[in-house]
Amino acid sequence: MPTPRPPISAYIRTLNEARMIASVVKAALGVADEVVVIDSGSQDETRALAEAAGARVIEQPWLGNGRQKRAAEDACRHDWLLDLDADEIITPVLAQEIFALFENGEPAASIYRTDLALVPPNGRPWLNFGLQKRHKLYDRRVVRQPDHKAWDQFDIPAGARTGRMKNPILHHAFDGVASFQNKLNKHSSVRAETLPLKSGPALALRIIFGLPFYFAKKYFLQQYFRGGVYGFALAFLSAEGRWLKDVKMWERRKTERSARKD
Repeated sequence: MPTPRPPISAYIRTLNEARMIASVVKAALGVADEVVVIDSGSQDETRALAEAAGARVIEQPWLGNGRQKRAAEDACRHDWLLDLDADEIITPVLAQEIFALFENGEPAASIYRTDLALVPPNGRPWLNFGLQKRHKLYDRRVVRQPDHKAWDQFDIPAGARTGRMKNPILHHAFDGVASFQNKLNKHSSVRAETLPLKSGPALALRIIFGLPFYFAKKYFLQQYFRGGVYGFALAFLSAEGRWLKDVKMWERRKTERSARKD
Protein backbone atom coordinates (compact mmCIF):
# COMPACT_ATOMS: atom_id res chain seq x y z
CA MET A 1 0.00 0.00 0.00
CA PRO A 2 1.22 3.54 -0.72
CA THR A 3 2.39 5.56 2.28
CA PRO A 4 -0.38 7.90 3.47
CA ARG A 5 0.39 11.53 2.82
CA PRO A 6 1.00 13.77 5.84
CA PRO A 7 -1.92 15.82 7.22
CA ILE A 8 -0.95 18.90 5.19
CA SER A 9 -3.17 21.22 3.18
CA ALA A 10 -1.41 23.09 0.39
CA TYR A 11 -3.05 26.28 -0.82
CA ILE A 12 -2.44 28.31 -3.96
CA ARG A 13 -3.76 31.77 -4.93
CA THR A 14 -4.52 32.08 -8.61
CA LEU A 15 -5.54 34.59 -11.27
CA ASN A 16 -4.98 33.46 -14.86
CA GLU A 17 -2.26 30.96 -13.95
CA ALA A 18 -2.85 28.33 -16.63
CA ARG A 19 0.85 28.33 -17.52
CA MET A 20 1.90 26.07 -14.63
CA ILE A 21 -1.02 25.40 -12.31
CA ALA A 22 -1.45 21.72 -13.27
CA SER A 23 2.24 20.99 -12.63
CA VAL A 24 2.17 22.88 -9.32
CA VAL A 25 -0.91 21.00 -8.08
CA LYS A 26 0.43 17.58 -9.09
CA ALA A 27 3.78 18.26 -7.43
CA ALA A 28 2.10 19.48 -4.24
CA LEU A 29 -0.04 16.34 -4.12
CA GLY A 30 3.21 14.40 -3.90
CA VAL A 31 3.26 15.32 -0.22
CA ALA A 32 0.07 17.22 0.74
CA ASP A 33 -3.16 15.43 1.61
CA GLU A 34 -5.14 18.12 -0.21
CA VAL A 35 -4.52 21.11 -2.46
CA VAL A 36 -6.83 24.10 -2.26
CA VAL A 37 -6.78 26.61 -5.12
CA ILE A 38 -8.36 29.95 -4.23
CA ASP A 39 -9.09 31.71 -7.49
CA SER A 40 -9.92 35.40 -7.84
CA GLY A 41 -11.63 35.39 -11.23
CA SER A 42 -9.42 33.70 -13.79
CA GLN A 43 -10.49 34.13 -17.41
CA ASP A 44 -8.26 31.35 -18.75
CA GLU A 45 -8.24 27.60 -18.03
CA THR A 46 -6.77 27.89 -14.54
CA ARG A 47 -9.72 26.47 -12.62
CA ALA A 48 -10.38 23.58 -14.99
CA LEU A 49 -6.72 22.61 -15.11
CA ALA A 50 -6.40 22.78 -11.32
CA GLU A 51 -9.46 20.59 -10.76
CA ALA A 52 -8.29 18.08 -13.36
CA ALA A 53 -4.94 17.87 -11.58
CA GLY A 54 -6.65 17.05 -8.27
CA ALA A 55 -7.18 20.39 -6.51
CA ARG A 56 -10.28 21.69 -4.77
CA VAL A 57 -11.04 25.07 -6.32
CA ILE A 58 -12.73 27.91 -4.42
CA GLU A 59 -13.78 31.18 -6.03
CA GLN A 60 -12.97 34.23 -3.94
CA PRO A 61 -12.88 37.83 -5.21
CA TRP A 62 -9.49 39.40 -4.52
CA LEU A 63 -9.10 40.60 -0.93
CA GLY A 64 -5.47 41.64 -1.03
CA ASN A 65 -2.24 39.67 -0.75
CA GLY A 66 -2.33 38.63 2.89
CA ARG A 67 -6.11 38.52 3.20
CA GLN A 68 -6.45 36.19 0.23
CA LYS A 69 -4.07 33.80 1.94
CA ARG A 70 -6.10 33.99 5.15
CA ALA A 71 -9.21 33.05 3.19
CA ALA A 72 -7.29 30.06 1.83
CA GLU A 73 -6.15 29.10 5.32
CA ASP A 74 -9.78 29.07 6.50
CA ALA A 75 -10.76 26.79 3.62
CA CYS A 76 -8.15 24.13 4.42
CA ARG A 77 -9.00 20.92 6.28
CA HIS A 78 -5.69 20.51 8.08
CA ASP A 79 -3.84 22.74 10.53
CA TRP A 80 -0.49 22.09 8.86
CA LEU A 81 -0.33 24.29 5.77
CA LEU A 82 1.93 24.59 2.76
CA ASP A 83 1.78 28.04 1.15
CA LEU A 84 2.52 27.89 -2.59
CA ASP A 85 2.37 30.34 -5.46
CA ALA A 86 1.15 29.13 -8.84
CA ASP A 87 4.72 28.93 -10.16
CA GLU A 88 6.35 26.97 -7.30
CA ILE A 89 7.18 23.28 -7.60
CA ILE A 90 7.70 20.84 -4.73
CA THR A 91 10.47 18.51 -5.86
CA PRO A 92 10.40 14.78 -5.05
CA VAL A 93 13.42 15.16 -2.77
CA LEU A 94 11.72 17.97 -0.83
CA ALA A 95 8.55 15.88 -0.61
CA GLN A 96 10.58 13.05 0.94
CA GLU A 97 12.08 15.46 3.43
CA ILE A 98 8.61 16.66 4.46
CA PHE A 99 7.35 13.08 4.72
CA ALA A 100 10.18 12.41 7.18
CA LEU A 101 9.03 15.28 9.42
CA PHE A 102 5.69 13.52 10.00
CA GLU A 103 6.97 9.94 10.36
CA ASN A 104 6.43 9.92 14.11
CA GLY A 105 3.48 12.30 14.37
CA GLU A 106 3.68 16.07 14.80
CA PRO A 107 6.96 17.66 13.66
CA ALA A 108 9.35 19.02 16.26
CA ALA A 109 8.95 22.62 15.08
CA SER A 110 5.80 24.54 14.15
CA ILE A 111 7.28 26.69 11.35
CA TYR A 112 9.77 25.56 8.71
CA ARG A 113 11.98 27.67 6.49
CA THR A 114 11.49 26.68 2.85
CA ASP A 115 13.81 28.61 0.56
CA LEU A 116 12.91 29.41 -3.05
CA ALA A 117 15.39 28.59 -5.80
CA LEU A 118 14.90 30.57 -8.98
CA VAL A 119 14.56 28.57 -12.20
CA PRO A 120 15.54 30.84 -15.12
CA PRO A 121 13.50 30.35 -18.32
CA ASN A 122 16.57 29.12 -20.20
CA GLY A 123 18.93 27.64 -17.63
CA ARG A 124 19.42 25.42 -14.62
CA PRO A 125 17.90 26.19 -11.21
CA TRP A 126 19.96 28.49 -8.99
CA LEU A 127 20.25 25.99 -6.16
CA ASN A 128 23.30 27.44 -4.42
CA PHE A 129 22.82 31.19 -4.74
CA GLY A 130 20.10 33.82 -5.00
CA LEU A 131 17.83 31.84 -2.68
CA GLN A 132 14.81 33.66 -1.29
CA LYS A 133 14.15 33.04 2.38
CA ARG A 134 10.57 31.95 3.02
CA HIS A 135 8.60 30.05 5.69
CA LYS A 136 5.93 28.22 3.72
CA LEU A 137 5.32 25.12 5.84
CA TYR A 138 3.64 26.02 9.13
CA ASP A 139 1.03 25.19 11.74
CA ARG A 140 -1.89 27.65 11.57
CA ARG A 141 -2.55 27.04 15.28
CA VAL A 142 0.71 28.90 15.90
CA VAL A 143 0.75 31.58 13.20
CA ARG A 144 -1.53 32.98 10.50
CA GLN A 145 -0.84 35.02 7.40
CA PRO A 146 -1.12 38.80 7.92
CA ASP A 147 -4.50 40.50 7.65
CA HIS A 148 -3.05 42.97 5.16
CA LYS A 149 -3.68 44.09 1.60
CA ALA A 150 0.00 44.20 0.58
CA TRP A 151 2.03 41.99 2.94
CA ASP A 152 1.66 38.23 2.59
CA GLN A 153 4.55 36.94 4.71
CA PHE A 154 4.01 36.44 8.43
CA ASP A 155 6.39 37.40 11.22
CA ILE A 156 7.53 34.50 13.36
CA PRO A 157 5.87 34.74 16.79
CA ALA A 158 8.07 35.02 19.87
CA GLY A 159 8.82 31.61 21.29
CA ALA A 160 7.73 29.67 18.20
CA ARG A 161 10.02 26.76 17.39
CA THR A 162 11.37 26.85 13.85
CA GLY A 163 13.17 24.42 11.57
CA ARG A 164 14.65 24.49 8.10
CA MET A 165 14.20 22.26 5.08
CA LYS A 166 17.43 21.43 3.29
CA ASN A 167 15.94 21.27 -0.18
CA PRO A 168 14.37 24.37 -1.78
CA ILE A 169 11.12 24.88 -3.66
CA LEU A 170 11.72 25.49 -7.36
CA HIS A 171 10.43 28.92 -8.36
CA HIS A 172 9.55 29.34 -12.04
CA ALA A 173 8.98 33.04 -11.42
CA PHE A 174 8.71 34.23 -15.03
CA ASP A 175 9.02 33.11 -18.64
CA GLY A 176 11.18 36.03 -19.81
CA VAL A 177 12.45 39.41 -18.71
CA ALA A 178 9.35 41.17 -20.06
CA SER A 179 7.04 39.22 -17.73
CA PHE A 180 9.54 39.66 -14.89
CA GLN A 181 9.50 43.41 -15.37
CA ASN A 182 5.70 43.45 -15.50
CA LYS A 183 5.54 41.52 -12.24
CA LEU A 184 7.96 43.92 -10.54
CA ASN A 185 5.97 46.91 -11.77
CA LYS A 186 2.75 45.47 -10.37
CA HIS A 187 4.31 44.65 -7.00
CA SER A 188 5.88 48.08 -6.65
CA SER A 189 2.51 49.73 -7.33
CA VAL A 190 0.67 47.65 -4.72
CA ARG A 191 3.26 48.33 -2.04
CA ALA A 192 3.56 52.02 -2.82
CA GLU A 193 -0.22 52.41 -2.53
CA THR A 194 -0.83 50.34 0.60
CA LEU A 195 2.22 50.58 2.87
CA PRO A 196 2.61 53.38 5.44
CA LEU A 197 3.76 56.58 3.78
CA LYS A 198 7.41 57.49 4.39
CA SER A 199 8.57 61.04 5.00
CA GLY A 200 9.53 63.28 2.09
CA PRO A 201 13.26 63.50 3.03
CA ALA A 202 13.51 59.72 3.46
CA LEU A 203 11.94 59.10 0.06
CA ALA A 204 14.12 61.72 -1.61
CA LEU A 205 17.27 60.05 -0.26
CA ARG A 206 16.09 56.63 -1.42
CA ILE A 207 15.24 57.91 -4.90
CA ILE A 208 18.58 59.71 -5.36
CA PHE A 209 20.91 57.18 -3.73
CA GLY A 210 18.98 53.93 -3.33
CA LEU A 211 19.26 52.28 -6.75
CA PRO A 212 22.95 51.26 -6.54
CA PHE A 213 22.45 49.91 -3.01
CA TYR A 214 19.47 47.83 -4.09
CA PHE A 215 21.53 46.48 -6.98
CA ALA A 216 24.52 45.69 -4.75
CA LYS A 217 22.33 43.75 -2.34
CA LYS A 218 21.05 41.50 -5.12
CA TYR A 219 24.24 41.21 -7.13
CA PHE A 220 26.78 40.75 -4.33
CA LEU A 221 25.01 39.76 -1.09
CA GLN A 222 22.56 37.42 -2.80
CA GLN A 223 25.26 36.38 -5.27
CA TYR A 224 23.40 37.04 -8.49
CA PHE A 225 26.85 37.54 -10.03
CA ARG A 226 27.05 33.76 -10.14
CA GLY A 227 24.30 33.82 -12.75
CA GLY A 228 26.55 35.50 -15.31
CA VAL A 229 25.11 38.06 -17.71
CA TYR A 230 21.55 36.96 -16.91
CA GLY A 231 22.26 37.32 -13.21
CA PHE A 232 23.43 40.89 -13.80
CA ALA A 233 20.27 41.69 -15.76
CA LEU A 234 17.95 40.22 -13.12
CA ALA A 235 19.78 42.00 -10.31
CA PHE A 236 19.42 45.30 -12.16
CA LEU A 237 15.72 44.77 -12.88
CA SER A 238 15.06 43.71 -9.27
CA ALA A 239 16.80 46.84 -8.01
CA GLU A 240 14.81 48.98 -10.42
CA GLY A 241 11.56 47.39 -9.17
CA ARG A 242 12.50 48.14 -5.57
CA TRP A 243 13.44 51.71 -6.54
CA LEU A 244 10.15 52.20 -8.39
CA LYS A 245 8.28 51.62 -5.15
CA ASP A 246 10.05 54.65 -3.68
CA VAL A 247 9.26 56.81 -6.72
CA LYS A 248 5.61 55.75 -6.73
CA MET A 249 5.33 56.43 -3.01
CA TRP A 250 6.81 59.88 -3.66
CA GLU A 251 4.08 60.47 -6.24
CA ARG A 252 1.47 59.27 -3.77
CA ARG A 253 2.80 61.64 -1.13
CA LYS A 254 2.61 64.60 -3.51
CA THR A 255 -0.92 63.66 -4.60
CA GLU A 256 -2.18 63.29 -1.03
CA ARG A 257 -0.63 66.61 0.01
CA SER A 258 -2.27 68.37 -2.94
CA ALA A 259 -5.64 66.80 -2.06
CA ARG A 260 -5.39 68.05 1.53
CA LYS A 261 -4.65 71.58 0.34
CA ASP A 262 -7.71 71.50 -1.91
